Amino acid sequence: MSYAYLRPCLSLVPTRDSPLPHAGADPPPAFPSPQRFERSRCCDALLTQRVPRTGWVYRNVAKPESVSDHMYRMAMMALVSEDKSLNKDRCIRLALVHDMAECIVGDIAPADNISKEEKHRREESAMQQLTQLLSEDLGKEIYGLWEEYENQCTAEAKFVKQLDQCEMILQAFEYEELENTPGRLQEFYDSTAGKFVHPEIVQLVSQINTERNKKIAATSHPHS
Repeated sequence: MSYAYLRPCLSLVPTRDSPLPHAGADPPPAFPSPQRFERSRCCDALLTQRVPRTGWVYRNVAKPESVSDHMYRMAMMALVSEDKSLNKDRCIRLALVHDMAECIVGDIAPADNISKEEKHRREESAMQQLTQLLSEDLGKEIYGLWEEYENQCTAEAKFVKQLDQCEMILQAFEYEELENTPGRLQEFYDSTAGKFVHPEIVQLVSQINTERNKKIAATSHPHS
C-alpha cells in the first residue's frame, strides 16, 4: 500500500451539481417499488456526509472531514491492499459500514466522556433502526457486517480497524500540512501508538511519520 495512492480523492466524489448517472436513460417509474422506496428511505437517513468527524471539530480544524469522507478513503485503502490472505471485498464492505450508525448518534469521541458500553448501545440501536428500513436479507447482511467489525472477530475486521486508525493519522498529517502547523495534532498519533501490526499498515505509518518528522524538524531548525 503506497502513501501516494492515499491522498484525498474528493474531486472524484459526485456533488449535488454533478450529472446524474445514466443521463438520457428512461425516467424512473412514477411509483417506485416498495423495495426501492425502503432503500431510498435508508439512503436518506445515511447522511454521513453531513456528520463531521468530532476530533477535528474539537481541534478547530478548518473544513473537517465528514464520516462519509473517512469511510470512503478507508474503502479505497482496502481496495489497494495487496494482502492476498484477506477477503478484499469484505474489507471494503466493512469499511463502508463500520460508522453507519453515526448518521444518527453522531461521531462520539473520547473527549465526550461516554463509556464504551454506552457508545455501543447507542450505535447498536441506530443500526437496528437503519437496517429495519431494508429488506430482511439486506438488513441482516449490513447489520452482520457492523457486528463483525464491532466484535473484531475476523482477520478482515482487525485489518479494517487498523485502517480506521491509520486513516485518522493520515488525515492529521494532511491537516498539519494544509495549516502549516507541523506537530499540532500530536495527540492523534499518540492515541494510536503500538496499535498497528499489519505489515502494509506498519509500512504506511512509518512513511507518514518519516515525512511528518522531517517537517517538524524543518520548522524547529529552519536554517539548518
